[in-house]
Amino acid sequence: MKLGVFNVVIGNMNFDKACEFLSKNGVQMVEIGCGGFPGKAHCNPEILLNNEQELEKFKNTLKKNNLEISALSSHGNMVHPVKEIAEKFDKDFTNAILLAEKLGVKVINTFSGCPGGSPYDREPNWVTCPWPEDFSRILDYQWNEVLIPYWREKVKFAKEHGIEKIALELHPGFCVYNTRTLLKLRKAVGPEIGANFDPSHLIWQGMDPCASIRELGKEGAIFHFHAKDTKIDKINCDINGVLDTAHYGDEINRSWIFRTVGYGHGEEYWKNIISELRLAGYDYAISIEHEDSLMSGQEGLLKAIQFLKNVLLFEERGSMYWA
Repeated sequence: MKLGVFNVVIGNMNFDKACEFLSKNGVQMVEIGCGGFPGKAHCNPEILLNNEQELEKFKNTLKKNNLEISALSSHGNMVHPVKEIAEKFDKDFTNAILLAEKLGVKVINTFSGCPGGSPYDREPNWVTCPWPEDFSRILDYQWNEVLIPYWREKVKFAKEHGIEKIALELHPGFCVYNTRTLLKLRKAVGPEIGANFDPSHLIWQGMDPCASIRELGKEGAIFHFHAKDTKIDKINCDINGVLDTAHYGDEINRSWIFRTVGYGHGEEYWKNIISELRLAGYDYAISIEHEDSLMSGQEGLLKAIQFLKNVLLFEERGSMYWA
């Protein structure tokens, strides 16, 4: 496995300084936002695709700091019911695919997206229950008329450009948000669909990340991994449950908040996750994503790096001399 970082947390540094900072702190891979919600602070595909000099400068910065790209990330809602919004996200995602082809990057991270509840809606409609029957009709429309057709076409385009791993983050608010929905889309579209596995989103839904890793591992469906934690506030959760729409900044009243790894769960918990990933055959990037509102980005990142250095399995398995 390799220690990685999602570059958004250091987007306030220029690319040279950011790469130097990561390299000095023992980071081996960087996941680079290049559109959609992550923005383009370090990587604008519209520039790099059309300016060979800038592209070479970009690659040389990574090379001199001994950093590899684990994935390009363009998280967005490409099936948004407002056409103009969907097209903007789709353009960013398309450019991410084209840039990945040029860079030799094999993984693109994004969201599945969430359509409206009908062709007439103006806002996405995330369904969380099958009844009344209206909700089942919405799910049928979203999956069969919008989501599956979109991803069939996008996977075809990605394959034409040498990209065979589209890693969807399992995130509430989007159609793919848990193990079942990821596998449902993968079955409908093809093995190019897999997971950018982020335990933090599963923890606050009440799922066991290790159980999900095992299930997805059977299908070889884990393409990338985010190292991010969640702390459940038992008092608030006992009162209000996990479906919490209070602002992220209202930490004291929320049922859960995102935390830097080690501040939601300890080493044993994370060692179990890392071991389960190895059992599943995943030996790629463990990419730190920082969204901890109780500490600065730099402090949270440095604490996560230090924590994971004692948790990751960096070397390949040895021979079982005892067996």
